[in-house]
Amino acid sequence: MKKPEQRSDHARRLYEGKEVPHHSCGICMAAAFGLIPASYQSLRKGGITGEGECGAIKGAEMVIGEYLGDAHPAGAVTPELREAIMLYRQRLVEARLAPLAAITCNHLVGHFPDFQGEERKAYCTELVVRVTDILQEVLEKQGVTIKEPLTYL
Repeated sequence: MKKPEQRSDHARRLYEGKEVPHHSCGICMAAAFGLIPASYQSLRKGGITGEGECGAIKGAEMVIGEYLGDAHPAGAVTPELREAIMLYRQRLVEARLAPLAAITCNHLVGHFPDFQGEERKAYCTELVVRVTDILQEVLEKQGVTIKEPLTYL
């Protein structure tokens, strides 16, 4: 099992775009937890428009769903999924990443004058790292065996 800082370091390298081309925040969540990232592309910049939830925060919820949700299309919410989502959201608030009512991409990064600029990129990189650490903690608490990160490095 990889140490938490190694998984978040993996996400950091993917997001920063220095060693490999930049990966979106949602794709970083999927890749760091060994999941196929195609559907996570839609989370880029808050659902493409910036009006949706932060891709890192929403992507982490999707990862929880992939690991703990019922695979049957008509299945109910599993108790493990419910518990993990509640713990995840609690940890986001405790970490003071954002009030849960204000996690749209535009709300979180709209104050940066240049979305492509280094200041915004650094902010989002740290957000990706912190969310990765919280996500790993939540999954481990649920006893999930986490897949190895997808290697693009």
